[in-house]
Amino acid sequence: MARRDQLTPASPAGAARMHFDVPTLFSLMLIQSLALALLLPLLLGWCDSVAARRAQLSAAAQAAGWALLLLPPEGLRLTSTIALGLLSVSVTLLWMAADRWLPGRLGRTVQYGMPVLVMVGYGAGWDNYALRLAWSNGCIGLQMLALGVCLLQPVKRGPFGNLRWRLLFTLSLGLLALLNLARGYLAAFDTAHLPSFDAQHPLNMAFAVMANVCVLAAAIAILVAWRGESEAELRRLTQVDTATGLANRRAFQQRSVDMISMARRYSEPLMLLVMDLDGCKAINTTHGEDKGDQAIALFGRCLDEQKRLGDVVARIDGQRFAVMMARSDLVGPPALDRRVREALLELAPRELGFTLGYSAGWAKLRNGDRNIEDLLHRAEAALYAAKRQGKGRLCAEPGLEAELSVAATA
Repeated sequence: MARRDQLTPASPAGAARMHFDVPTLFSLMLIQSLALALLLPLLLGWCDSVAARRAQLSAAAQAAGWALLLLPPEGLRLTSTIALGLLSVSVTLLWMAADRWLPGRLGRTVQYGMPVLVMVGYGAGWDNYALRLAWSNGCIGLQMLALGVCLLQPVKRGPFGNLRWRLLFTLSLGLLALLNLARGYLAAFDTAHLPSFDAQHPLNMAFAVMANVCVLAAAIAILVAWRGESEAELRRLTQVDTATGLANRRAFQQRSVDMISMARRYSEPLMLLVMDLDGCKAINTTHGEDKGDQAIALFGRCLDEQKRLGDVVARIDGQRFAVMMARSDLVGPPALDRRVREALLELAPRELGFTLGYSAGWAKLRNGDRNIEDLLHRAEAALYAAKRQGKGRLCAEPGLEAELSVAATA
């Protein structure tokens, strides 16, 4: 593919200088691309991250494209057309990964359509060297610029939001895109000055150097984005109950700080409803632990579906759940309790094969409450009262029943 570089004769000081020509730089770039395609799966694994898988496929498409372009003898129409298509596909896959890490990226139509345009135009114009070169370099250059623009869009959320790495990748990608466009321009309008692909020409040297830099920058960007995504997922898992997908007790306590603070700042009511499934031990004994887990998951789903927008639902302990209801009047907890019981009455026999009931207690935020634990203590006292009265019912903390009666008659 490329001739071996010769070291210059040793200087009097015994030093040797190495000369890099264009074929050697392309050889190094191909080696980098192949190494990236092989190392990314080893580093990331074929993980659950859709974005990381797309980035790995992008590296593989890029390596395959450069291999088909540089390794076979020149003049092979099919391999050259496929090679250009794969290079374009690698950019598309990288955009798809970025769109997953940074939702809402621009350029979907451009990125999805460009590989087809590149291959069709390059293959159809094969007999016209200037046309096929202008078409392929121009299309891929524009595609790279579109990817750079999407990476610099404002970021609202996402692990790939570190601006320094996005700037690094966009800068290298943008320079490589401009060099592609320059080659396309010369092919289209000044063919006489267009250097051959491996000629020792400043444009070729700059292109080969930037291709190497861009491969390295892509590797760095992918690793940084994947690490950010992994860290975000770990933070999420520390706050989510895996059996139900609801917030866990830790997340519930953290959210309660803000909700209590807002309720006091604006003198708004805040209610807490605590629910405990009845007969969980009997379910596990009679139907098996798998059915018990399904019952807990179903109850969590019903709660999540019946809550109001803005309510915080959590599984705080075993078969016990809690709902914080901001800006709720006194009829809010009984109304939620009624909706959940109706949903369970319909779903439990069909999905579990038996009915599912629960006891519940609720309380209202008082001026003397120091934190969520004070409110939770009173709501659980009401829950225990419901259990003592025969289960399958809702009880309020002492004093609230009277307030509720007054509110109902007002």
